[in-house]
Amino acid sequence: MNVPTMAEMMAQGKQPEVLFWVGCAGSYDDRAKKITKAFVKILNNAKVEFAVLGTEESCSGDPAKRSGNEFLFQMQAMTNIEILNAYEIKKIVTACPHCYNTLKNEYPELGGKYEVIHHTELLQSLINDGRLKIEGGSFKGQRITFHDPCYLGRANDVYEAPRELLEKMEVELVEMNRCKSNGLCCGAGGAQMFKEAEKGTNEIFIERTDEALSTKSSIIATGCPFCNTMITDGVKNANKENEVQVLDIAEMIVSANKL
Repeated sequence: MNVPTMAEMMAQGKQPEVLFWVGCAGSYDDRAKKITKAFVKILNNAKVEFAVLGTEESCSGDPAKRSGNEFLFQMQAMTNIEILNAYEIKKIVTACPHCYNTLKNEYPELGGKYEVIHHTELLQSLINDGRLKIEGGSFKGQRITFHDPCYLGRANDVYEAPRELLEKMEVELVEMNRCKSNGLCCGAGGAQMFKEAEKGTNEIFIERTDEALSTKSSIIATGCPFCNTMITDGVKNANKENEVQVLDIAEMIVSANKL
């Protein structure tokens, strides 16, 4: 796969159309790496000039900030901002809503002002501009539900881009009772993914997955590596992993269009 780094592009005197911020999950988590690779395949197919920071990219600082360590967050953010500004980055795309929210809303006050978009927003714009054509392939007519990531939906009001991509694939989109601005968290946000569950009658990821399963969908689509992990665990908890798939929209596009 063609994945140029910013250092390589700068050495050639080029500036990318967009910087792809991979994020910790997309870099290190084996499941999320598949989402990263799928998105890169789409970018290459649409002939988007992009670059990654590679080893110069560090954690956005989201988990540190959410768990209350503001000092560590600012250290991580300032390091990233110095690198981004040195490369004169203007536009960033990421497949992680946690990175998206942090880069977009919390970096500006520390000197990092960029246009930040979610990968579903970029994919939607590529289709609108005629640079990317997608079909439903094997997903056409399939019953599918979409789980809204908190940091994409309720935190940043991005609801339509992922749904429009699903509609372009001609799926039967079935909404959960709690969706869009009334959506329910998968249980990973606010650094909850990295700690043990607190006392209660039901874990959030189980409750959310049960809602998704109640739609009788064959695929639970999402646009966040954290949500993907939590809902996959929920599907396994319900012993439904042979019947229901949990997929990122980028993976669905690659699969349906054999990119």
